[in-house]
Amino acid sequence: MRKTWLLGFGFFSISITWALYNAFVPFFLEKFLTSTALIGFMMTIDNYFALFLQPWIGSRSDRTRSRFGKRMPYLLLGMPLAAVFGALIPWHTGLLTLVLFMVLMNLSMSLYRSPTVALMPDITPEGKRTQANGVINFMGGIGSIIAFGGGAFLYERHISLPFLTSSVLTLICLAILLYAIRERRDAVSFAPAERQSSVSFRGEWNRPTVFLLCAIFFWFLSYQGVEAFFTLYGKNHLQLTEGQASFSLAFFSLAFVLGAIPSGLLGKRFGKKRIIAIGVAGLIACFAAISFIDSLLPLRVLLIVGGLFWAMININSYPFVVSLGKEESIGTRTGIYYLFSSLAAIASPPLMGGLIDLFGYSALFYVATGGMVVALLFLLGVRDSGMTRGVAAPDANRSA
Repeated sequence: MRKTWLLGFGFFSISITWALYNAFVPFFLEKFLTSTALIGFMMTIDNYFALFLQPWIGSRSDRTRSRFGKRMPYLLLGMPLAAVFGALIPWHTGLLTLVLFMVLMNLSMSLYRSPTVALMPDITPEGKRTQANGVINFMGGIGSIIAFGGGAFLYERHISLPFLTSSVLTLICLAILLYAIRERRDAVSFAPAERQSSVSFRGEWNRPTVFLLCAIFFWFLSYQGVEAFFTLYGKNHLQLTEGQASFSLAFFSLAFVLGAIPSGLLGKRFGKKRIIAIGVAGLIACFAAISFIDSLLPLRVLLIVGGLFWAMININSYPFVVSLGKEESIGTRTGIYYLFSSLAAIASPPLMGGLIDLFGYSALFYVATGGMVVALLFLLGVRDSGMTRGVAAPDANRSA
């Protein structure tokens, strides 16, 4: 598990970058745009790249041959570029340069997100992948806590400091990964797929996978909308300061961190589908309750509870998707996972923003609750027993 903890630095860098991006970029956009729906649309730029690039890059990394391995070349290219363009975002001189830096940063991150995620099952035996996903998401959660807590502190001193700090940490994390991970040495079975192999997008669409991906779409529809607009919700609906609103998200991230490793263990013991279902049902209750909250303390209490339930969902969902396919399709399935989560992230902010424009910020958590309900219905349609293309579906004794 030592390698898993070290791999977690890759997730740490991704999480801290996205947390700062989602917390503070809306404030930059708000200076130039009056429509909340348009702000929401601009916040989905990364997901358009994810929609087209990440499935292709994930599949391509399955077939990559280099002295650095299958996945690492993409990290070597994408992480330094993302660090540079991320640091430039607060130095925009107008809407045009702001959007330019946002696009370039998001394009850079799309180069290495899928390969970074695919490294986990590459170096982890199948029976330990749910636990390993808990470990690396624990590291990612630490990154989010630092971003929302420390980022708020730094932002109030100068708007560039959170982004500069994130960029430096990204480069440090890349150095750690290069030193610690050797794919040819550490992979469970290092063998790039043949270019004309049977690994293809068409071959991955079995019925359990489709239902699970639909569930993933709807719970990310809810989560991404809340994440994109929470700081504006806190500022404009609850009358919090910008620092209070962004710092409140640290409570959600703290709970996610505390729940990450236990959620992986629960998924291994009781089955991923069951633990995910409990998490979705719990978030339905939390989001519904937040709709009626108008003060800071109960809001943060509910965010803590919601973070625990989100850990149950997020820790088990990616291993669930991977377990429904073949070992040689890990990169491809990682790309498909990001395809659906990115579709949700593309649809969610403009939808949420449009509804906020029509009905006010109170609509945010009503819609988020509804999305979680639909996700639960799709999840209940996933059969996690029997055989899937000759591969046993995951259960309590087969964690991926």
